[in-house]
Amino acid sequence: MPAREIRLTAAPEDAGKRLDAWLAANAPELTRSAVQQLAEQGAVLRNGVPAKKNEKLKAGDAVMVLVPEPQELEVLPQNLPLEIVYEDAELMVVNKPKGMVVHPAPGHPDGTLVNALLYHCAGRLSAINGVIRPGIVHRIDRDTSGLLIVAKTDRAHLGLAEQIAVHSFEREYEAVICGRLKEPEGTVHAPIGRDPRDRQRMCVTERNSKDAVTHYAEIAQFERHTHIRCRLETGRTHQIRVHMKYIGHPIYGDPVYGKPEKGIEGQCLHARKIGFVHPVTGEWLSFDSPLPEYFEAVLRRVGR
Repeated sequence: MPAREIRLTAAPEDAGKRLDAWLAANAPELTRSAVQQLAEQGAVLRNGVPAKKNEKLKAGDAVMVLVPEPQELEVLPQNLPLEIVYEDAELMVVNKPKGMVVHPAPGHPDGTLVNALLYHCAGRLSAINGVIRPGIVHRIDRDTSGLLIVAKTDRAHLGLAEQIAVHSFEREYEAVICGRLKEPEGTVHAPIGRDPRDRQRMCVTERNSKDAVTHYAEIAQFERHTHIRCRLETGRTHQIRVHMKYIGHPIYGDPVYGKPEKGIEGQCLHARKIGFVHPVTGEWLSFDSPLPEYFEAVLRRVGR
């Protein structure tokens, strides 16, 4: 398989740093785990010699990484359960269950929402986001449940994307967070970007970040947890999860920004409501998704 080369030189201040961590921090397209896998395959060279992931750098070291070109995934229609809340010729609103990946990616080649959509729509989906993400205008995480809009035509996709860009697209979530809020409502206005120490995570940072705003309000308070409502003003990757961790109240069960909990796979976060102007008819549409059973079970657990 053809590969492209990434070439870097260690500066004097890099001396003593571990190779895999240094590469992940200086090559934005690589995660630390990706660097480690490439090193095991002999694709990381230090001064022309295959290097181990935990080697310590010296000033002036010439490091080259041979990154294989990604293979194009073949996305096939699959007859999977699909809860459709609304559908017309231009778009759909679906209620995604917890645990379902939105689109194929390494490690999740099938069984995704896109596979189900291709079957249901017989391939008639917006092509703007390519063959891997047809019809996908916005995403929610695998372990986040709730409402998602799908564009069936390119004109619907463009109209919806424009509303997201100008923040007129309404999205409301519910979550259970750890701890009790000092104030019943508030706003987190903090930029979000890649975590320089772990490229698979996001964090609040000023470096290579985007503005992010989350409004939250208490619904119910328990002894050690709080049931909250969140309204997104922006839509950054992992926004609610990152912002709640930032203010010291990670989402219950979040294995990345909090801690895993027995009996629940991933964070207790549900995309409850969505509202937007239909990009073709101009009609205002609003939808509500009742809390799923796993969420209700968490409320019963923390409310004991």
